[in-house]
Amino acid sequence: MNLFRLVGVYRPASLHPPMLDILKGAGLLIYPLALCSVIAVFIICERLYALRQGAVLPDDLVDAILQGRPATGGRHSVLARIIEFAGQHRDDPDAVKAFARLEINRMERGVPYLDVIYAAAPLIGLTGTVTALLKVFAAISPETGLPDPVAFTKGVALALSATVIGLSIAIPSLVGGGFLTRKVENYAAKIDVLLERVLSRNGKES
Repeated sequence: MNLFRLVGVYRPASLHPPMLDILKGAGLLIYPLALCSVIAVFIICERLYALRQGAVLPDDLVDAILQGRPATGGRHSVLARIIEFAGQHRDDPDAVKAFARLEINRMERGVPYLDVIYAAAPLIGLTGTVTALLKVFAAISPETGLPDPVAFTKGVALALSATVIGLSIAIPSLVGGGFLTRKVENYAAKIDVLLERVLSRNGKES
């Protein structure tokens, strides 16, 4: 037998609004919010794959440079492209450094958009909340000046769902953007050290 019936306590049919109602609470702004969510997920997943260790600084190639051995292995990686360019421009270290900066800039591709999503998603959600609240207050009876308590409470709860959705998109974008930015900075520092060794060796051989 149901415990609530035993103690005579009323239990509401649903303590939380269904997910579909939450999405409807954002109104038409659910579409830009969904777009922000898809873009953020794509950028984070794509950059995590592109910035894996083997695609940027493969261990065998790093060890070869540090030990002064011929640079072999790690083909199609960022470091391999920089070394190949350095070998083709032994007499122009400035061009090699510029090429390395371009490669580092390529590693940051898409990451700045996470900052845009982090800033835009909560504002879009807040706009949806304000719009929904206007509809809720517009439904107040002009005769009594009082709203239907059940409808009013449900309307406010659904209106706030737009802000919740916006924040749920912004927080992962903030964390993902910060993590990826820090990852690129670490790679950039290591590339600078390795590039100095490559240029130094090229200078001795020329």
